[in-house]
Amino acid sequence: MPTDCISYQNSGYFSTLMNDYLDQKTNLRSLYNRFPSLENFEGQILEKQKSFNDSKRNVLVSVLKQHYSNISISDLTKQNIQDLSNENTFTVTTGHQLNLFSGPLYFLYKIISTINLAKELKAKYPDYNFVPIYWMATEDHDFEEINYFNFKGRKFRWNKESFGPVGRLSTEGLADIFEIYSRDLSSGKNADTIKRLFQESYLNHSNLADATRHLANVLFGEYGLVILDANNQELKRAFIPYMKEELACQTSNKMVLETTEKLKKYAIQVNPREINLFYLDDNLRERIILDTNSNREKKYTINNTKIEFSESEILELLETHPEKFSPNVIMRPLYQEVILPNLCYIGGGGEIAYWLELKSFFEAVKVPFPILLLRNSALLVTLKQSVKADKLGLSWSDLFSKQNVLVNTKTKQLSEFPIDFSVQKEFLRKQFVTLYEIARKTDKSFIGAVKAQETKQIKGLENLEKRLLKAQKRKHSDELERIIDLQNELFPNHSLQERQANFSEFYLENGANLIPIIIKLLNPLQTNFDIILVT
Repeated sequence: MPTDCISYQNSGYFSTLMNDYLDQKTNLRSLYNRFPSLENFEGQILEKQKSFNDSKRNVLVSVLKQHYSNISISDLTKQNIQDLSNENTFTVTTGHQLNLFSGPLYFLYKIISTINLAKELKAKYPDYNFVPIYWMATEDHDFEEINYFNFKGRKFRWNKESFGPVGRLSTEGLADIFEIYSRDLSSGKNADTIKRLFQESYLNHSNLADATRHLANVLFGEYGLVILDANNQELKRAFIPYMKEELACQTSNKMVLETTEKLKKYAIQVNPREINLFYLDDNLRERIILDTNSNREKKYTINNTKIEFSESEILELLETHPEKFSPNVIMRPLYQEVILPNLCYIGGGGEIAYWLELKSFFEAVKVPFPILLLRNSALLVTLKQSVKADKLGLSWSDLFSKQNVLVNTKTKQLSEFPIDFSVQKEFLRKQFVTLYEIARKTDKSFIGAVKAQETKQIKGLENLEKRLLKAQKRKHSDELERIIDLQNELFPNHSLQERQANFSEFYLENGANLIPIIIKLLNPLQTNFDIILVT
């Protein structure tokens, strides 16, 4: 098995912003609180402890007990929920959409990163308790992002109309997908387990939030994972002062716009709106828009509807029915940190990028900003694929490279002679140095002609180089095809495996050992791609 290690920064799959964050570049230092290291959590614990009161803990525990009242849970999860009542207990949180049947593999990696970090923190700080939290994004309404999963290159899509928050979406119609999917799974103990998990999650629960909670609890309950659906009236009641501030003063818009100025050299992940809240109902989640009429009276309208409120009316609604308000991508992180005794948020590169826009906003509303940790990434490799890579002389660095780069590099390595005319081009340039000297001494108008001839001849050598490379590709086509096939297996659709494949593809071969293997090998504070050998 290839033994080289690929850092996130050298993988080619992370943005410049993420690479600079991981490298702790000084220009980003003001955008985060503490960099993720075990030592830095001590200060984070003390800061959060001062700002989080018993009242919030009691509400949180009460809501979680309601959510788990009809669910069979592990003793560790039950203990973690109870521990949240105590001032020495803190959370480590990841969030994810309600993707159908978990969606791509990185759903697992996010949660495993969270579970493993909680374990590491307990070992480092034994006087405190640390609870891994999976925040279900039940209030999202972009159904097209979550209504499918891939299995062995085939896409299983849930064709259904969806309005409003996806957590409330009925699971009606998923029996048809199960019927088709189960045929692809064939038979066997592991296949039967997957079928049963799909049935119990999606066919035995009436909405997508309950289905996802069941799925995550079955997969990770034994590790003490606590699953939170924050679309709850009591939890949102604690968030009323911050939503009131948003409606009246639009603080988030002002502060985030200032921060994005500091990030203008990078691709901005999200842009704030004037008001970063939605109006929420069973079949509706639409933006709240501030409209000021000629008398300078504030009016609030709900996008794509005829619903409107005066300032006093919307603030009254907020006080009586906070569940009618839903934070968007800018406000959701604040909501999380207000209702949880949280120390760290674990997310993908895109998520960490938008969190970096928010620190000044958190400071303005006086809420501690969490440590931001990039989730683990991994590549699951079978023994057969590993042996094939060895036989083909491929390193992991080779396999992570873009396919055209990989093919060109391996063609040059396989060739019996150099496919590189750098020496010839350098020799040619030296000959033209003499010609330039002659031109300058005789007729300067001749310099242009010399330059044109140099360019022509260098171009000619480059064309010969390309033709020779093409010829060598034909000669070594069999071996190159095996290299391409292997890379396509490991990087489907020229993308990271974790963004394409579903966990069930690997569960078929590895069964109940799959998650323990990954948990054992992933290190949440390590910034390297983990190559994990599976069956």
